[in-house]
Amino acid sequence: MSENFSALTTEKINPATVNIDKCTTLEMVKLINDEDKKVALAVESVLPEIARAVDVIAESFNRGGRLFYIGAGTSGRLGVLDASECPPTFGVSPNMVQGLIAGGEGALIKAVEGAEDNRSLAENDLSDKNFCAEDILVGITASGRTPYVLGGIDFAKRLGATTVGISCVENSALSKVVDIAITPITGAEALTGSTRMKAGTATKMVLNMLTTAAMIKTGKVRGNLMVCVQATNDKLRDRIKRINELIDK
Repeated sequence: MSENFSALTTEKINPATVNIDKCTTLEMVKLINDEDKKVALAVESVLPEIARAVDVIAESFNRGGRLFYIGAGTSGRLGVLDASECPPTFGVSPNMVQGLIAGGEGALIKAVEGAEDNRSLAENDLSDKNFCAEDILVGITASGRTPYVLGGIDFAKRLGATTVGISCVENSALSKVVDIAITPITGAEALTGSTRMKAGTATKMVLNMLTTAAMIKTGKVRGNLMVCVQATNDKLRDRIKRINELIDK
């Protein structure tokens, strides 16, 4: 039996933007901006859950555990993006935070048909990374029902690992099976069903908080200075110089 996707909050028609195709360009971007203003408030409403997730991630890091993101499409790409930014920003191993996307690296630039509907694919991907009970798995799916993500969460739970879910729909399947559910309700998108917009922005905000706060808690930041930045280009070498000057004052 097919699912009723139209019942999902993220799939509903937004009454504020039904005539967006008839607007001037300035009116158009203002409507989008008005919707985006709602995202920070949605994230604010789930700060306690984000804090709980940060604490378990930091504890895992201190034990030598790793953080894994798993998602499909935009959600998967956001997880990979956040993971890829941790080594240069905080000077950690690329293995410490890893992002998995349904369909593999090729899916970062081109959709892989059917990958997100394959539950067993997630288990294979996590097994290839030697995922274990000491690690943390964060499942990312705006709809809260992507089979690839749910399959990964099921595998992690069978291993005894802590699981976190990020979705933007009330009472989602994901929120019911994870240990910590982070659910910023962003509402109907400016373009119906385009969850790369408000839902994607909320997801990016949450991911930023998870890794940044966990790295702060594990000593990668002094004051508000990124003291572990890797000097991989001229801009970062200059940044390190300025940070060191501030520390020496």
